[in-house]
Amino acid sequence: MNLAGNDATSTQRTRRDFLKTLGLGAAVAAAGVSTRQLLATDAAKTSDKRPNILFALADDWSWPFGSISGDKVLKTPTFDRVAREGVMFKNAFVAAPSCSPSRAAILTGQWHWRLEEAVNLWSTVPAKFPVYPDLLEEAGYQVGYTRKGWGPGSVTAGGRKRNAAGNSFKSFEAFMAARPAGKPFCFWFGSHQPHRGYRKGTGVASGMKLENVRVPACLPDCEETRSDLCDYFLQVQRFDSQVGELVKALEDAGELDNTLVVVAGDNGLPFPRCKTTLYDGGTHVPLAVRWPAKVKGGRKVDDFVSLADLCPTFLEAAGLKARKCMTARSFLNVLTAARDGQVDPKRDHVLTGMERHANARAQLKGYPMRAIRTAEHLYIRNFAPDRWPAGDPEIFRDIDNGPTKSYMLAHRDDPAVKPLFELACGKRPAEELYDLKTDPDQLKNLAADGAHAETLKKLAAALTAELKATADPRIVGGAEVFDTYPYKGSGKARKKRPAKPKTKS
Repeated sequence: MNLAGNDATSTQRTRRDFLKTLGLGAAVAAAGVSTRQLLATDAAKTSDKRPNILFALADDWSWPFGSISGDKVLKTPTFDRVAREGVMFKNAFVAAPSCSPSRAAILTGQWHWRLEEAVNLWSTVPAKFPVYPDLLEEAGYQVGYTRKGWGPGSVTAGGRKRNAAGNSFKSFEAFMAARPAGKPFCFWFGSHQPHRGYRKGTGVASGMKLENVRVPACLPDCEETRSDLCDYFLQVQRFDSQVGELVKALEDAGELDNTLVVVAGDNGLPFPRCKTTLYDGGTHVPLAVRWPAKVKGGRKVDDFVSLADLCPTFLEAAGLKARKCMTARSFLNVLTAARDGQVDPKRDHVLTGMERHANARAQLKGYPMRAIRTAEHLYIRNFAPDRWPAGDPEIFRDIDNGPTKSYMLAHRDDPAVKPLFELACGKRPAEELYDLKTDPDQLKNLAADGAHAETLKKLAAALTAELKATADPRIVGGAEVFDTYPYKGSGKARKKRPAKPKTKS
């Protein structure tokens, strides 16, 4: 097995003054006790044997694409095993439908709108925000990652000496070889699959049948889309195979059952009206957790969780407390429960949000939006409805290029494609409301329907209250800064906007 990455080995991070950070006081320092000793002792008191943590994160993998969900084309035996022997979360969502902010929220346990530059793609994660790999390392864990950790963006611009996911390793094998015997570990496996680009036609060439493909309702059902989805599925299967190698390595070493294995996706699939949107195609992701030492397997739960909740969950599993700045909540109580369905009644909704993804609009402007998702409804607030949500025409850069996008652009005036094109690329009103019982695909906005006025008012108030409580600049003020943060990707800000396409405003 050789799960090699393409990231250079990071410089070791220097030690910080954790006595001050943890508030332990000068008296502890005077006693001559090291911070590392205190943290290790504290963890030892709470657990005789702390778990290893293996976090496998796919790039652009969306719910419900997996064989355990009934897909007839896609085969994901490793994810299916983790879910079957552990817990499958039916309502797992990312904080943001874009790589960098989604990963920043996971690492910090905070909503990305609290993380300054890290709110955007191609940014940085300021060093002042604590991340769980650092905290676990201070408590005696061996930490590291391979392939894609936090990113894309600049690690050093925020004052960090290494990627927020830990030290970089060529592979999981190299990481394990460097690990001292008996030391608990926390490893981040960041696959590059199933992110675009794909070699067109590879899915069908592998044996996938176009007629068995389940096409999302927001996409045109045609041969081009079905083939494009097959290419996507093939990359998902490669991710699943990679994770299978990691699981086998742990099993062969006799360490699998005391390892908290978590498999998830970082945002939705790279297709129109999916990734970079707050519809389920952009935010709803697979999540399965296996830990036989503490977690009863074979369960499916309905609790709403954000992947930002992984940070405090990992800390609690290791016997540590989450920092006060962390807005996410540990779901260890859900994992260690013995029942299916709704376990924690407080987990009845989740928040998502978005600022800037790509260099997609004049003057580097993003498309700011926030949403609250419950079992019955999705409510979205668009803070700048005058902007193009998919990016300025005709490029629509916030939608990844691919055969499906090209088909929709070329056939935008066809009666069957035009409404889907406008849903994906046209301007949107300030508020959106979807009834998930009658419209699970979220295609009919009911915000202007008087029959749903009370629901709209209730959800809008709930969203505002939570954003205010978490000091979202979009609510408390100062949000203008989001559009001024440097874009550390390629390409300069465009001064002029291209001509408008044939879409409704």
